[in-house]
Amino acid sequence: MFNEKVQKINRRHKKIRARVTGSATKPRLAVSKSNRNIIAQLINDEKGETLAYAWTKLEKGDTLHERSVSAGKTISELANTKKISKVVFDRGGYKYIGNIKLLADAARDGGLEF
Repeated sequence: MFNEKVQKINRRHKKIRARVTGSATKPRLAVSKSNRNIIAQLINDEKGETLAYAWTKLEKGDTLHERSVSAGKTISELANTKKISKVVFDRGGYKYIGNIKLLADAARDGGLEF
């Protein structure tokens, strides 16, 4: 079961990455997650560099939903300091529900457009 789930995520991720690329003016907002954390990065694929990085700090009592929202707010604040307003969203093979959607909504509320 676990192996099938990972294979589905990897297959979706390959399809997404075939279409989605980031540049200096419109970087890629890449999202990855684990059982405890969610990570968001702004990546310039032309140079292969990470422009900004936000991840959830594990604090006792926080749920992953709350951490996803805080990571979305943090990445949008970092993007605003670097004068980035438009990004391309890369959900990393995960379905656009739950924590991924919460992070995306928080980033949109912070001023990012995608």
